[in-house]
Amino acid sequence: MLRLAGIPAAAPPGRLRHGEPHMNVVVIGAGPAGLYFSYLLKRRQPSARVRVFEQNPAGATFGFGVVFSDRALEFLKGDDPETYALITPAMESWSDMTLDLCGEVVTLDGVGFSAVGRLRLLQLLQQRVESTRVELEFSHGVRSLAEIEGADLIVGADGLNSMVRQSAERDFGTSIRYLDNRFAWYGTTRRFESLTQTFRRTPQGCFNAHHYRYAPAMSTFIVETDARTWERAGLEKMPPDESRAFLESVFADTLQGCPLVSNNSMWRRFPVLANARWSAGRRVLLGDALHTAHFSIGSGTRLAMEDAIELVAALERHPDDVPAALADYERTRRPVLATLVEAANASAGWYENFAQHMALRPLDFAVSYITRSGRVDFDRLARVAPRFVAACRAAGVL
Repeated sequence: MLRLAGIPAAAPPGRLRHGEPHMNVVVIGAGPAGLYFSYLLKRRQPSARVRVFEQNPAGATFGFGVVFSDRALEFLKGDDPETYALITPAMESWSDMTLDLCGEVVTLDGVGFSAVGRLRLLQLLQQRVESTRVELEFSHGVRSLAEIEGADLIVGADGLNSMVRQSAERDFGTSIRYLDNRFAWYGTTRRFESLTQTFRRTPQGCFNAHHYRYAPAMSTFIVETDARTWERAGLEKMPPDESRAFLESVFADTLQGCPLVSNNSMWRRFPVLANARWSAGRRVLLGDALHTAHFSIGSGTRLAMEDAIELVAALERHPDDVPAALADYERTRRPVLATLVEAANASAGWYENFAQHMALRPLDFAVSYITRSGRVDFDRLARVAPRFVAACRAAGVL
């Protein structure tokens, strides 16, 4: 039976009586989802006790920049203008996208993105949290839910390897599979003027790099290849420094003498995670603990923050009934998320076979790329990217 703090045993499960203390909430994980949820909840329900536990020290993060597609953080602008105004000046933005197919370049005008350093984003969200009375504790790994007994709501914002989810995977109905392609996440000091997808052939096979600047003098540089190429190149057994040097040679013309920078830049396979149920008792999931979206659509961080927004809204709609709020959160958010995750999975499928698409002519390749998620409206594309669409029509591609 779920009982909220301060409620006598006779109270209905999960319901607060008028005048009783508000929720005691514990958040596991201080990534974008956990931080933003904590800030929003405390701002809107000041009497709630909100504690956040993060296993890593403050300032420790993996990866480099995170990218937001199209309107960047416009989803925050109306409801949370202070956070919007804090984050957007720290972002690098551009209005076009570039495809580089073995040296032949196609520009997708009007396909804009914005990016910010992951660490910088976390620092800014920590500032928002610190403006409230949220209790934020770093270097505190919670190994068992027994450590946080008495919490009315436990929010699992602790990523792919979520302890909260793993404590009840059968209840959540968790499924996870791994894509075949290998990828490694690097940075570089080369400044790129747009988000670029660079495709290269080598004697070992084909490689792709997703790269974009996230600060004036730093860029993210994600390298991807298929499993057979990865094996033929010997990357499975290469030491990290040797692997990095090999990739610098593959993309030498792109990097123009700038080095790749490592930060836990190991080879990985992308995990496709889903959960049949989003809550189990007093536990609920957000962000990568709940779902993954392939990095090729640039929406992972946005989806995590939007999860947080919807969960807080559901708790506002059901202030005295946590189970009802969790059911409302899933019912409201799931259809929206399903559409985006479906698009992400379709995009991931295109990348799993990107070497085959590289046989196309550049404009045909670009159309294949831009339609990979199955969500392109060509009328809208003609309005957004008129030069690209005109070039395709002149060449008989569209």
